[in-house]
Amino acid sequence: MTLKLTNLRLPVDFPEDELPAAVARRLRARPEDLQRWKILRKSLDARSRTDLTWVYTLAIDLQDEAGRAARIASDSDIHRYAPETFDDPPPGDAPLEHRPVVVGSGPAGLLAGYYLALKGYCPLVIERGKPVKERVPAIRAFDGGGPFDPQNNYLFGEGGAGAFSDGKLTCRITGADVDWVLERFVECGGRPSLVYEHRPHLGSNKLPMICRNFRRRIEAMGGEYRFDCCLEGLDIVDGRVRGVQTSSGYIPSSAVILAIGHSARDTYEMLLGLGVPLMPKAFQLGLRIEQPQDVVNRHKYGDPRHLAQLGAADYTLIARGQRDLFTFCMCAGGIVIPSVSEADKFCTNGMSNSRHDTPFANSGLVVTLQTHEFGSDHPLAGVEIQRRYEAIAFEIGRRNYLCPIQSASDFLAGRTPASDARIHSSYERGVRPANLNEVLPPLVSKGVRDGLPVMDRKWRGDFLKDAFLVGPEMRGSSPVRIDRDPTHRQCPQIAGLYPVGEGAGYAGGIVTAAVDGLRTARVIVAKHAALERR
Repeated sequence: MTLKLTNLRLPVDFPEDELPAAVARRLRARPEDLQRWKILRKSLDARSRTDLTWVYTLAIDLQDEAGRAARIASDSDIHRYAPETFDDPPPGDAPLEHRPVVVGSGPAGLLAGYYLALKGYCPLVIERGKPVKERVPAIRAFDGGGPFDPQNNYLFGEGGAGAFSDGKLTCRITGADVDWVLERFVECGGRPSLVYEHRPHLGSNKLPMICRNFRRRIEAMGGEYRFDCCLEGLDIVDGRVRGVQTSSGYIPSSAVILAIGHSARDTYEMLLGLGVPLMPKAFQLGLRIEQPQDVVNRHKYGDPRHLAQLGAADYTLIARGQRDLFTFCMCAGGIVIPSVSEADKFCTNGMSNSRHDTPFANSGLVVTLQTHEFGSDHPLAGVEIQRRYEAIAFEIGRRNYLCPIQSASDFLAGRTPASDARIHSSYERGVRPANLNEVLPPLVSKGVRDGLPVMDRKWRGDFLKDAFLVGPEMRGSSPVRIDRDPTHRQCPQIAGLYPVGEGAGYAGGIVTAAVDGLRTARVIVAKHAALERR
Protein backbone atom coordinates (compact mmCIF):
# COMPACT_ATOMS: atom_id res chain seq x y z
CA MET A 1 0.00 0.00 0.00
CA THR A 2 1.24 3.44 -0.94
CA LEU A 3 0.70 6.41 1.36
CA LYS A 4 0.01 9.97 0.33
CA LEU A 5 1.42 12.63 2.64
CA THR A 6 -0.01 16.11 2.22
CA ASN A 7 0.85 19.46 3.76
CA LEU A 8 4.46 18.69 4.62
CA ARG A 9 5.67 22.20 5.39
CA LEU A 10 9.38 22.98 5.39
CA PRO A 11 11.35 26.24 5.62
CA VAL A 12 12.13 27.88 2.31
CA ASP A 13 15.87 27.34 2.84
CA PHE A 14 15.44 23.63 3.64
CA PRO A 15 17.87 21.56 1.50
CA GLU A 16 15.89 19.17 -0.69
CA ASP A 17 18.49 16.42 -0.40
CA GLU A 18 17.39 16.12 3.23
CA LEU A 19 13.77 15.58 2.24
CA PRO A 20 13.74 11.79 2.94
CA ALA A 21 14.77 12.40 6.54
CA ALA A 22 12.05 15.05 6.93
CA VAL A 23 9.45 12.68 5.47
CA ALA A 24 10.52 9.89 7.82
CA ARG A 25 10.23 12.20 10.83
CA ARG A 26 6.76 13.30 9.71
CA LEU A 27 5.69 9.65 9.38
CA ARG A 28 7.32 8.70 12.66
CA ALA A 29 9.45 6.18 10.77
CA ARG A 30 13.10 5.51 10.08
CA PRO A 31 14.62 6.80 6.81
CA GLU A 32 15.48 3.22 5.84
CA ASP A 33 11.76 2.34 6.06
CA LEU A 34 11.07 4.52 3.00
CA GLN A 35 11.20 2.02 0.15
CA ARG A 36 10.25 4.54 -2.53
CA TRP A 37 9.04 8.10 -2.48
CA LYS A 38 7.97 10.62 -5.08
CA ILE A 39 7.12 14.30 -4.97
CA LEU A 40 3.60 14.82 -6.31
CA ARG A 41 3.38 18.57 -5.74
CA LYS A 42 5.63 21.33 -4.45
CA SER A 43 4.39 24.88 -3.95
CA LEU A 44 5.55 28.02 -2.20
CA ASP A 45 3.38 29.49 0.56
CA ALA A 46 4.30 33.18 0.43
CA ARG A 47 1.34 34.59 2.35
CA SER A 48 3.75 35.80 5.01
CA ARG A 49 6.98 37.47 3.92
CA THR A 50 8.52 36.54 7.29
CA ASP A 51 7.63 32.85 6.97
CA LEU A 52 8.11 31.61 3.40
CA THR A 53 7.40 27.89 3.35
CA TRP A 54 7.61 25.02 0.90
CA VAL A 55 4.52 22.80 0.97
CA TYR A 56 4.98 19.24 -0.30
CA THR A 57 2.64 16.42 -1.26
CA LEU A 58 4.38 13.04 -1.63
CA ALA A 59 3.63 9.41 -2.45
CA ILE A 60 5.52 7.00 -0.20
CA ASP A 61 5.96 3.24 -0.04
CA LEU A 62 6.64 2.46 3.61
CA GLN A 63 8.31 -0.76 4.66
CA ASP A 64 6.56 -0.76 8.03
CA GLU A 65 3.33 -2.43 6.91
CA ALA A 66 1.91 -2.79 10.39
CA GLY A 67 2.15 0.94 11.00
CA ARG A 68 0.47 2.13 7.82
CA ALA A 69 -3.14 1.70 8.93
CA ALA A 70 -2.40 3.29 12.28
CA ARG A 71 -0.86 6.33 10.61
CA ILE A 72 -3.83 6.73 8.27
CA ALA A 73 -6.23 6.49 11.18
CA SER A 74 -4.40 8.99 13.38
CA ASP A 75 -3.19 11.66 10.93
CA SER A 76 -5.47 13.70 8.66
CA ASP A 77 -2.55 14.46 6.31
CA ILE A 78 -1.87 10.78 5.56
CA HIS A 79 -4.10 8.81 3.17
CA ARG A 80 -4.10 5.72 1.04
CA TYR A 81 -2.87 6.56 -2.44
CA ALA A 82 -3.60 4.90 -5.76
CA PRO A 83 -2.40 6.94 -8.76
CA GLU A 84 -4.82 7.44 -11.59
CA THR A 85 -4.10 5.12 -14.51
CA PHE A 86 -3.36 6.68 -17.88
CA ASP A 87 -5.95 5.62 -20.46
CA ASP A 88 -3.97 4.08 -23.31
CA PRO A 89 -6.47 2.23 -25.52
CA PRO A 90 -5.56 -0.42 -28.08
CA PRO A 91 -6.02 0.56 -31.73
CA GLY A 92 -9.51 0.22 -33.12
CA ASP A 93 -10.41 -1.69 -36.25
CA ALA A 94 -11.97 0.94 -38.52
CA PRO A 95 -9.55 1.34 -41.46
CA LEU A 96 -7.88 4.62 -42.35
CA GLU A 97 -7.09 4.94 -46.04
CA HIS A 98 -4.85 7.95 -45.45
CA ARG A 99 -2.84 9.16 -42.49
CA PRO A 100 -4.35 11.70 -40.08
CA VAL A 101 -3.63 15.36 -40.75
CA VAL A 102 -2.89 17.70 -37.85
CA VAL A 103 -3.41 21.37 -38.73
CA GLY A 104 -1.12 23.46 -36.53
CA SER A 105 1.96 22.67 -34.47
CA GLY A 106 1.14 24.51 -31.24
CA PRO A 107 0.69 22.58 -27.98
CA ALA A 108 -2.59 20.91 -29.02
CA GLY A 109 -1.28 19.83 -32.42
CA LEU A 110 2.10 18.89 -30.98
CA LEU A 111 0.74 16.40 -28.44
CA ALA A 112 -1.90 15.07 -30.81
CA GLY A 113 0.78 14.43 -33.41
CA TYR A 114 3.10 12.89 -30.84
CA TYR A 115 0.53 10.42 -29.54
CA LEU A 116 -0.59 9.44 -33.05
CA ALA A 117 3.02 8.90 -34.10
CA LEU A 118 3.73 6.89 -30.95
CA LYS A 119 0.83 4.58 -31.78
CA GLY A 120 1.88 4.05 -35.40
CA TYR A 121 -0.50 6.39 -37.26
CA CYS A 122 2.18 8.33 -39.16
CA PRO A 123 0.49 11.75 -38.81
CA LEU A 124 1.14 14.62 -41.20
CA VAL A 125 1.51 17.91 -39.31
CA ILE A 126 0.99 20.98 -41.48
CA GLU A 127 2.11 24.40 -40.25
CA ARG A 128 1.51 27.73 -41.96
CA GLY A 129 4.73 29.21 -40.54
CA LYS A 130 8.40 28.34 -40.43
CA PRO A 131 10.43 25.88 -38.34
CA VAL A 132 11.16 27.32 -34.92
CA LYS A 133 14.83 27.85 -35.75
CA GLU A 134 13.79 30.19 -38.59
CA ARG A 135 11.23 31.99 -36.41
CA VAL A 136 13.87 33.33 -34.04
CA PRO A 137 15.76 35.59 -36.52
CA ALA A 138 12.48 36.79 -38.06
CA ILE A 139 11.16 37.78 -34.62
CA ARG A 140 14.42 39.52 -33.74
CA ALA A 141 14.30 41.45 -37.01
CA PHE A 142 10.75 42.61 -36.30
CA ASP A 143 11.60 43.63 -32.74
CA GLY A 144 14.47 45.66 -34.17
CA GLY A 145 12.11 47.66 -36.39
CA GLY A 146 11.75 45.40 -39.44
CA PRO A 147 8.59 44.67 -41.43
CA PHE A 148 5.82 42.40 -40.18
CA ASP A 149 5.67 38.89 -41.69
CA PRO A 150 2.07 37.58 -41.59
CA GLN A 151 3.19 33.94 -41.63
CA ASN A 152 6.34 33.97 -39.51
CA ASN A 153 5.98 35.90 -36.26
CA TYR A 154 5.34 35.54 -32.53
CA LEU A 155 2.07 33.70 -33.18
CA PHE A 156 2.57 31.60 -36.32
CA GLY A 157 5.21 28.93 -36.90
CA GLU A 158 6.47 25.76 -35.26
CA GLY A 159 5.29 25.62 -31.65
CA GLY A 160 2.54 28.17 -32.29
CA ALA A 161 2.05 31.14 -29.98
CA GLY A 162 3.16 28.95 -27.08
CA ALA A 163 6.74 28.80 -28.34
CA PHE A 164 7.27 32.49 -27.51
CA SER A 165 4.80 33.08 -24.70
CA ASP A 166 6.85 32.39 -21.60
CA GLY A 167 6.36 28.62 -21.34
CA LYS A 168 4.13 28.47 -18.28
CA LEU A 169 2.90 24.93 -17.67
CA THR A 170 0.46 25.88 -14.93
CA CYS A 171 -3.06 24.51 -15.32
CA ARG A 172 -6.12 23.98 -13.18
CA ILE A 173 -6.79 20.40 -14.24
CA THR A 174 -4.94 17.42 -12.77
CA GLY A 175 -4.74 13.71 -13.38
CA ALA A 176 -3.00 11.11 -15.48
CA ASP A 177 -3.34 13.00 -18.76
CA VAL A 178 -1.67 16.09 -17.30
CA ASP A 179 1.11 13.94 -15.83
CA TRP A 180 1.64 12.22 -19.18
CA VAL A 181 1.93 15.55 -20.99
CA LEU A 182 4.38 16.97 -18.45
CA GLU A 183 6.49 13.80 -18.66
CA ARG A 184 6.73 14.28 -22.43
CA PHE A 185 7.96 17.84 -21.90
CA VAL A 186 10.63 16.47 -19.57
CA GLU A 187 11.66 13.84 -22.13
CA CYS A 188 12.02 16.57 -24.74
CA GLY A 189 14.31 18.75 -22.64
CA GLY A 190 12.41 20.15 -19.67
CA ARG A 191 13.81 19.80 -16.16
CA PRO A 192 12.49 16.81 -14.17
CA SER A 193 10.84 18.98 -11.52
CA LEU A 194 8.27 20.22 -14.05
CA VAL A 195 6.09 17.24 -13.19
CA TYR A 196 5.51 18.35 -9.61
CA GLU A 197 6.11 22.09 -9.40
CA HIS A 198 2.95 24.03 -8.61
CA ARG A 199 3.77 26.74 -11.15
CA PRO A 200 6.24 25.20 -13.60
CA HIS A 201 7.91 27.53 -16.08
CA LEU A 202 10.04 26.51 -19.06
CA GLY A 203 11.15 29.92 -20.30
CA SER A 204 10.91 31.27 -23.83
CA ASN A 205 14.59 30.51 -24.39
CA LYS A 206 14.02 26.78 -23.75
CA LEU A 207 10.82 26.26 -25.71
CA PRO A 208 12.33 26.35 -29.22
CA MET A 209 14.64 23.45 -28.35
CA ILE A 210 11.76 21.50 -26.82
CA CYS A 211 9.60 22.07 -29.93
CA ARG A 212 12.41 20.77 -32.13
CA ASN A 213 12.84 17.71 -29.96
CA PHE A 214 9.15 16.91 -30.17
CA ARG A 215 9.32 17.19 -33.97
CA ARG A 216 12.36 14.94 -34.20
CA ARG A 217 10.63 12.29 -32.12
CA ILE A 218 7.45 12.53 -34.20
CA GLU A 219 9.47 12.17 -37.40
CA ALA A 220 11.50 9.28 -35.99
CA MET A 221 8.22 7.46 -35.27
CA GLY A 222 6.96 7.88 -38.84
CA GLY A 223 5.28 11.29 -38.72
CA GLU A 224 5.96 14.15 -41.10
CA TYR A 225 5.97 17.96 -40.88
CA ARG A 226 5.24 20.35 -43.73
CA PHE A 227 6.05 24.01 -43.11
CA ASP A 228 4.85 27.00 -45.14
CA CYS A 229 1.70 24.95 -45.61
CA CYS A 230 -1.45 26.92 -44.80
CA LEU A 231 -4.92 25.37 -44.59
CA GLU A 232 -7.08 26.97 -47.28
CA GLY A 233 -10.11 24.67 -47.45
CA LEU A 234 -11.76 21.40 -46.46
CA ASP A 235 -13.05 18.74 -48.81
CA ILE A 236 -16.37 17.70 -47.24
CA VAL A 237 -18.54 15.16 -49.04
CA ASP A 238 -21.85 13.87 -47.61
CA GLY A 239 -21.02 15.19 -44.17
CA ARG A 240 -17.56 13.64 -43.99
CA VAL A 241 -14.07 15.09 -44.40
CA ARG A 242 -12.20 13.65 -47.36
CA GLY A 243 -9.18 15.88 -47.39
CA VAL A 244 -7.73 19.37 -46.95
CA GLN A 245 -6.79 22.00 -49.47
CA THR A 246 -3.57 23.79 -48.56
CA SER A 247 -1.24 26.37 -50.02
CA SER A 248 0.97 23.40 -50.95
CA GLY A 249 -1.78 21.41 -52.64
CA TYR A 250 -4.47 18.88 -51.80
CA ILE A 251 -3.93 16.29 -49.04
CA PRO A 252 -6.40 13.40 -48.70
CA SER A 253 -7.43 12.42 -45.18
CA SER A 254 -10.56 11.30 -43.35
CA ALA A 255 -9.22 12.32 -39.92
CA VAL A 256 -8.32 16.02 -39.63
CA ILE A 257 -7.38 17.60 -36.30
CA LEU A 258 -7.92 21.37 -36.27
CA ALA A 259 -5.32 22.79 -33.87
CA ILE A 260 -5.29 26.22 -35.49
CA GLY A 261 -4.64 28.43 -32.44
CA HIS A 262 -6.67 31.43 -31.29
CA SER A 263 -5.24 33.92 -33.80
CA ALA A 264 -5.90 32.19 -37.14
CA ARG A 265 -8.68 34.60 -38.01
CA ASP A 266 -8.52 33.91 -41.74
CA THR A 267 -9.03 30.23 -40.97
CA TYR A 268 -12.09 31.00 -38.84
CA GLU A 269 -13.55 32.90 -41.78
CA MET A 270 -12.85 30.04 -44.17
CA LEU A 271 -14.40 27.47 -41.81
CA LEU A 272 -17.50 29.62 -41.33
CA GLY A 273 -17.91 29.90 -45.10
CA LEU A 274 -17.84 26.11 -45.38
CA GLY A 275 -20.59 25.68 -42.83
CA VAL A 276 -18.41 24.46 -39.96
CA PRO A 277 -20.38 25.22 -36.77
CA LEU A 278 -18.78 28.23 -35.04
CA MET A 279 -20.21 30.24 -32.18
CA PRO A 280 -19.11 33.32 -30.24
CA LYS A 281 -17.55 32.67 -26.85
CA ALA A 282 -16.85 34.83 -23.80
CA PHE A 283 -13.22 35.90 -23.78
CA GLN A 284 -10.70 37.88 -21.76
CA LEU A 285 -9.18 41.21 -22.74
CA GLY A 286 -7.61 44.23 -21.10
CA LEU A 287 -4.10 45.62 -20.65
CA ARG A 288 -0.72 44.55 -19.34
CA ILE A 289 0.95 46.08 -16.31
CA GLU A 290 4.73 46.57 -16.25
CA GLN A 291 6.52 47.10 -12.94
CA PRO A 292 10.09 47.10 -11.63
CA GLN A 293 10.91 43.51 -10.72
CA ASP A 294 12.62 44.76 -7.55
CA VAL A 295 9.27 46.06 -6.27
CA VAL A 296 7.68 42.64 -6.81
CA ASN A 297 10.60 40.85 -5.14
CA ARG A 298 10.51 43.07 -2.06
CA HIS A 299 6.77 42.75 -1.67
CA LYS A 300 6.70 38.96 -1.93
CA TYR A 301 9.95 37.92 -0.25
CA GLY A 302 10.70 40.62 2.27
CA ASP A 303 14.18 39.28 2.97
CA PRO A 304 16.40 39.95 -0.10
CA ARG A 305 18.39 36.81 0.66
CA HIS A 306 15.51 34.72 -0.69
CA LEU A 307 16.01 36.13 -4.19
CA ALA A 308 19.15 34.09 -4.89
CA GLN A 309 17.39 30.87 -3.92
CA LEU A 310 13.91 31.45 -5.33
CA GLY A 311 14.60 33.69 -8.31
CA ALA A 312 12.47 36.58 -9.49
CA ALA A 313 9.12 36.66 -7.70
CA ASP A 314 5.79 36.32 -9.46
CA TYR A 315 2.21 36.88 -8.36
CA THR A 316 -1.44 36.12 -9.05
CA LEU A 317 -4.13 38.62 -8.11
CA ILE A 318 -7.91 38.85 -8.41
CA ALA A 319 -9.97 41.96 -7.70
CA ARG A 320 -13.55 40.88 -7.05
CA GLY A 321 -16.22 43.35 -8.02
CA GLN A 322 -19.04 44.03 -10.40
CA ARG A 323 -16.64 42.75 -13.05
CA ASP A 324 -13.69 40.72 -11.76
CA LEU A 325 -10.22 41.87 -12.81
CA PHE A 326 -7.50 39.26 -12.68
CA THR A 327 -3.86 38.87 -13.63
CA PHE A 328 -2.62 36.14 -15.93
CA CYS A 329 0.60 35.18 -17.71
CA MET A 330 2.74 37.01 -15.16
CA CYS A 331 6.27 37.29 -16.56
CA ALA A 332 8.82 37.77 -13.79
CA GLY A 333 12.04 39.30 -15.07
CA GLY A 334 10.49 39.37 -18.51
CA ILE A 335 9.63 41.63 -21.43
CA VAL A 336 6.55 42.93 -23.20
CA ILE A 337 6.25 41.57 -26.73
CA PRO A 338 3.93 42.20 -29.70
CA SER A 339 1.16 39.64 -30.20
CA VAL A 340 0.40 40.48 -33.81
CA SER A 341 -1.10 38.09 -36.36
CA GLU A 342 -2.43 40.58 -38.92
CA ALA A 343 -0.83 43.57 -40.57
CA ASP A 344 -1.91 47.01 -39.32
CA LYS A 345 -3.07 45.66 -35.96
CA PHE A 346 -1.31 45.82 -32.59
CA CYS A 347 -1.65 43.79 -29.42
CA THR A 348 0.63 42.97 -26.49
CA ASN A 349 1.76 39.83 -24.69
CA GLY A 350 4.59 38.98 -22.31
CA MET A 351 7.41 36.48 -22.04
CA SER A 352 10.40 35.71 -19.85
CA ASN A 353 13.41 33.48 -20.23
CA SER A 354 14.26 30.77 -17.73
CA ARG A 355 16.76 33.11 -16.02
CA HIS A 356 14.12 35.83 -15.39
CA ASP A 357 16.95 38.30 -15.74
CA THR A 358 15.44 41.62 -16.88
CA PRO A 359 14.66 44.43 -14.40
CA PHE A 360 11.00 44.35 -15.47
CA ALA A 361 7.95 42.37 -14.41
CA ASN A 362 4.80 42.32 -16.50
CA SER A 363 1.42 40.65 -16.31
CA GLY A 364 -1.88 40.61 -18.12
CA LEU A 365 -4.74 42.53 -16.49
CA VAL A 366 -7.95 41.24 -17.99
CA VAL A 367 -11.68 41.04 -17.49
CA THR A 368 -14.17 38.72 -19.15
CA LEU A 369 -16.47 40.03 -21.85
CA GLN A 370 -19.63 37.96 -22.15
CA THR A 371 -21.19 37.19 -25.52
CA HIS A 372 -24.29 39.33 -24.92
CA GLU A 373 -21.98 42.32 -24.33
CA PHE A 374 -20.35 42.29 -27.76
CA GLY A 375 -23.08 40.98 -30.04
CA SER A 376 -23.70 37.25 -30.13
CA ASP A 377 -25.63 37.39 -33.40
CA HIS A 378 -22.50 36.57 -35.44
CA PRO A 379 -19.97 33.82 -34.71
CA LEU A 380 -17.01 36.16 -35.27
CA ALA A 381 -18.33 39.15 -33.33
CA GLY A 382 -15.59 38.77 -30.72
CA VAL A 383 -12.92 38.66 -33.42
CA GLU A 384 -14.24 41.95 -34.78
CA ILE A 385 -13.99 43.50 -31.30
CA GLN A 386 -10.34 42.42 -31.17
CA ARG A 387 -9.65 43.77 -34.64
CA ARG A 388 -11.34 47.12 -33.95
CA TYR A 389 -9.24 47.97 -30.92
CA GLU A 390 -6.03 46.46 -32.27
CA ALA A 391 -6.42 48.75 -35.30
CA ILE A 392 -6.77 51.77 -33.00
CA ALA A 393 -3.64 50.72 -31.12
CA PHE A 394 -1.76 50.42 -34.41
CA GLU A 395 -2.71 53.97 -35.35
CA ILE A 396 -1.64 55.24 -31.92
CA GLY A 397 1.67 53.47 -32.43
CA ARG A 398 2.39 55.64 -35.48
CA ARG A 399 1.50 52.75 -37.80
CA ASN A 400 4.84 51.22 -36.89
CA TYR A 401 3.91 48.71 -34.14
CA LEU A 402 5.02 51.02 -31.34
CA CYS A 403 3.43 50.10 -28.03
CA PRO A 404 0.84 52.44 -26.45
CA ILE A 405 1.85 53.11 -22.84
CA GLN A 406 0.60 55.13 -19.86
CA SER A 407 1.43 55.35 -16.18
CA ALA A 408 -1.04 53.56 -13.94
CA SER A 409 -1.65 56.77 -12.00
CA ASP A 410 -2.51 58.71 -15.18
CA PHE A 411 -4.83 55.93 -16.36
CA LEU A 412 -6.75 55.95 -13.09
CA ALA A 413 -6.91 59.75 -13.00
CA GLY A 414 -8.09 59.99 -16.62
CA ARG A 415 -5.04 62.07 -17.62
CA THR A 416 -3.63 61.83 -21.13
CA PRO A 417 0.18 61.76 -21.01
CA ALA A 418 2.25 64.22 -22.99
CA SER A 419 3.16 62.81 -26.38
CA ASP A 420 6.86 63.47 -25.73
CA ALA A 421 6.92 61.89 -22.24
CA ARG A 422 10.00 59.69 -21.74
CA ILE A 423 8.91 56.30 -20.47
CA HIS A 424 11.14 53.26 -20.00
CA SER A 425 9.74 49.89 -20.97
CA SER A 426 11.01 46.44 -21.90
CA TYR A 427 9.14 46.62 -25.22
CA GLU A 428 12.02 46.62 -27.66
CA ARG A 429 10.54 48.25 -30.74
CA GLY A 430 9.58 51.43 -28.89
CA VAL A 431 6.64 52.93 -27.01
CA ARG A 432 4.18 55.77 -27.57
CA PRO A 433 2.53 57.59 -24.64
CA ALA A 434 -1.24 57.41 -25.01
CA ASN A 435 -4.58 57.34 -23.25
CA LEU A 436 -5.16 53.58 -22.96
CA ASN A 437 -8.89 54.01 -22.52
CA GLU A 438 -8.89 54.42 -26.31
CA VAL A 439 -7.65 50.87 -26.93
CA LEU A 440 -10.35 49.13 -24.86
CA PRO A 441 -14.13 48.79 -25.04
CA PRO A 442 -15.67 51.09 -22.39
CA LEU A 443 -16.93 48.14 -20.29
CA VAL A 444 -13.44 46.66 -20.18
CA SER A 445 -11.76 49.99 -19.42
CA LYS A 446 -14.12 50.51 -16.49
CA GLY A 447 -13.40 47.00 -15.20
CA VAL A 448 -9.66 47.70 -15.20
CA ARG A 449 -10.11 51.11 -13.52
CA ASP A 450 -12.34 49.60 -10.83
CA GLY A 451 -10.06 46.64 -10.13
CA LEU A 452 -6.61 48.24 -10.04
CA PRO A 453 -7.12 50.14 -6.75
CA VAL A 454 -8.37 46.91 -5.15
CA MET A 455 -5.20 45.12 -6.21
CA ASP A 456 -3.09 48.00 -4.95
CA ARG A 457 -4.73 47.85 -1.53
CA LYS A 458 -3.99 44.14 -1.32
CA TRP A 459 -0.31 45.03 -1.78
CA ARG A 460 -0.49 47.94 0.68
CA GLY A 461 0.29 50.43 -2.07
CA ASP A 462 3.13 48.49 -3.70
CA PHE A 463 1.29 47.14 -6.74
CA LEU A 464 0.97 50.42 -8.63
CA LYS A 465 4.23 51.91 -7.37
CA ASP A 466 6.18 53.00 -10.48
CA ALA A 467 3.82 50.90 -12.61
CA PHE A 468 2.97 51.51 -16.26
CA LEU A 469 0.21 50.04 -18.40
CA VAL A 470 0.57 48.90 -22.00
CA GLY A 471 -1.96 47.47 -24.36
CA PRO A 472 -4.22 46.27 -25.53
CA GLU A 473 -4.04 42.66 -24.33
CA MET A 474 -6.52 40.82 -26.54
CA ARG A 475 -5.27 37.24 -26.89
CA GLY A 476 -5.88 35.84 -23.42
CA SER A 477 -8.42 33.39 -24.82
CA SER A 478 -10.30 32.65 -28.00
CA PRO A 479 -13.51 34.59 -28.74
CA VAL A 480 -14.70 31.65 -30.87
CA ARG A 481 -15.72 28.05 -30.20
CA ILE A 482 -15.88 25.40 -32.89
CA ASP A 483 -18.68 23.02 -31.97
CA ARG A 484 -17.82 19.39 -31.26
CA ASP A 485 -19.46 16.37 -29.71
CA PRO A 486 -18.17 15.82 -26.14
CA THR A 487 -17.79 12.06 -26.63
CA HIS A 488 -16.46 11.43 -30.13
CA ARG A 489 -14.91 14.95 -30.29
CA GLN A 490 -15.89 15.56 -33.91
CA CYS A 491 -17.87 18.45 -35.36
CA PRO A 492 -21.58 17.66 -35.53
CA GLN A 493 -22.57 16.68 -39.06
CA ILE A 494 -18.90 16.67 -40.19
CA ALA A 495 -17.40 13.27 -39.47
CA GLY A 496 -13.63 13.17 -39.25
CA LEU A 497 -13.17 16.85 -38.32
CA TYR A 498 -11.71 17.21 -34.81
CA PRO A 499 -11.38 20.78 -33.39
CA VAL A 500 -8.92 21.01 -30.47
CA GLY A 501 -7.06 23.44 -28.25
CA GLU A 502 -7.29 27.16 -27.63
CA GLY A 503 -8.27 28.02 -31.18
CA ALA A 504 -11.31 25.75 -30.96
CA GLY A 505 -12.29 27.28 -27.62
CA TYR A 506 -11.54 24.25 -25.43
CA ALA A 507 -8.33 25.22 -23.63
CA GLY A 508 -6.61 28.14 -21.96
CA GLY A 509 -2.88 27.52 -21.81
CA ILE A 510 -0.06 25.28 -22.97
CA VAL A 511 -0.91 22.25 -20.82
CA THR A 512 -4.68 22.36 -21.20
CA ALA A 513 -4.28 22.70 -24.97
CA ALA A 514 -1.78 19.82 -25.04
CA VAL A 515 -4.11 17.61 -22.99
CA ASP A 516 -7.00 18.47 -25.30
CA GLY A 517 -4.94 17.44 -28.33
CA LEU A 518 -3.85 14.23 -26.60
CA ARG A 519 -7.43 13.25 -25.74
CA THR A 520 -8.62 13.74 -29.30
CA ALA A 521 -5.71 11.73 -30.67
CA ARG A 522 -6.64 8.96 -28.22
CA VAL A 523 -10.21 8.92 -29.57
CA ILE A 524 -8.85 8.48 -33.09
CA VAL A 525 -6.57 5.64 -31.97
CA ALA A 526 -9.41 3.86 -30.18
CA LYS A 527 -11.54 4.04 -33.34
CA HIS A 528 -9.13 3.38 -36.19
CA ALA A 529 -6.58 0.75 -37.05
CA ALA A 530 -2.96 1.86 -37.08
CA LEU A 531 -1.21 2.57 -40.35
CA GLU A 532 1.94 0.97 -41.58
CA ARG A 533 5.00 3.21 -41.24
CA ARG A 534 5.31 5.47 -44.29
